[in-house]
Amino acid sequence: MSKENNLKTQELIGQILTAREVDRLGEGFHADVVDHDPAPDAPAGVEGIKAFWSEFFTAFPDVDLAVETLVADDDHVTAVFTISGTHTGPFQGHEPTGKSFTVRGIQVGRFDDDGLLVERWGATDEAGLQQQLGLA
Repeated sequence: MSKENNLKTQELIGQILTAREVDRLGEGFHADVVDHDPAPDAPAGVEGIKAFWSEFFTAFPDVDLAVETLVADDDHVTAVFTISGTHTGPFQGHEPTGKSFTVRGIQVGRFDDDGLLVERWGATDEAGLQQQLGLA
């Protein structure tokens, strides 16, 4: 794979998420993507990624994901981002609080020769999110 193709796939994933077209995530993620940091009780593979984003967009319909930095090589793309939104729907067992949050996160994705994201690692300031929403 090439750096340029990896960035192109990462951009496609970003466009899909911006459009809230969760069912299209298989265009950027391999069906059997290995998620090293899955959401609680998430199914394996791309279905787990889809389940997380479906719940997230329901819980935070005004979510904004702003990429601050992208670093890429022939195998990986690393994205540093800020994510914000207002908690108006259930999320991971918590009823809506009506409160807003802004946190930072990072994701590293590894891509295969077909240009699909096959492995991901990620971390978001979950403690900050819970604190801002009044859940911690």
